[in-house]
Amino acid sequence: MARILIAEDEPDIRDLVAFTLRFAGHEVTPTSNGEEAYYKAQEIIPDLIMMDVRMPKMTGYDACRAMKQMPSLKDIPVVFLSAKGQDSEIQTGLEAGAEEYLLKPFAPDQLVERVKSILAKFGK
Repeated sequence: MARILIAEDEPDIRDLVAFTLRFAGHEVTPTSNGEEAYYKAQEIIPDLIMMDVRMPKMTGYDACRAMKQMPSLKDIPVVFLSAKGQDSEIQTGLEAGAEEYLLKPFAPDQLVERVKSILAKFGK
């Protein structure tokens, strides 16, 4: 299926998202912060990037902005996963270059469906 990069600093959430997407047939690369995701994305060139917003070393917003400046990464869809659902947070995420902003908590089947829909939209 697709190569998906995950950036999430909470191990339980990272493991759950990775397990859910692997079970759905995707190749998943988990990272624990925005900086790690930024460098790993350049290495593996994923089909989709899913990031938490608030992480140590580099926020999801900053990582997304940095990735969107790179020719090899700028067209990869980014999805933010966050418990911060205020309109201003969502707007900041979209302005940083995200394709979508999913609110935690979410059901595993909901996550798989959103991923499938986004990948289809981008022809992956």
